[in-house]
Amino acid sequence: MSIYRIRKYPESILRKQCRKVDNVGLKEKRVFEKMAQTMHKAQGLGLAAPQVGIDEQLIIVDVGEGLVKLINPLVLLKEGESTLEEGCLSLPGITVKVNRSAIVMVQGWDENGKMVKVEGEGLFAHAFQHEIDHLSGILIIDYASPGEKADFRSKLRKLEREVLAAPGL
Repeated sequence: MSIYRIRKYPESILRKQCRKVDNVGLKEKRVFEKMAQTMHKAQGLGLAAPQVGIDEQLIIVDVGEGLVKLINPLVLLKEGESTLEEGCLSLPGITVKVNRSAIVMVQGWDENGKMVKVEGEGLFAHAFQHEIDHLSGILIIDYASPGEKADFRSKLRKLEREVLAAPGL
């Protein structure tokens, strides 16, 4: 199976509010499988559907505790605070210190259409929140301090030039 092309900043799909999935079927299973292959090949910890050009609320997370696949994910519970340096496959070469909840409980459908709840803490919690942000068009650069933004401004401009120069975009 081939992998998806990871969308890079400033591609417009990365800023979209993604559509909810109404029915779970074979299509979603195939998308999850291809997303997982794409994420693992890119050595990421998570991936959201808009990052591969799909306008739907699908995320995957794998921080070494097993692959979690969620449809229409919703954060039910947040506790504590945690600050970690985060990167993003759609923003190569850019990292931002992001303050998030230290523990989250997330609810969504699994790939079989069953409602599930998953609890995560630390890196796992950050990854869930990061991928769920993508479904609302929120990127790690939106959390950056003015100093951090100044530090990576030239990298953003370079990404913009590369994306705008790419054929077929």
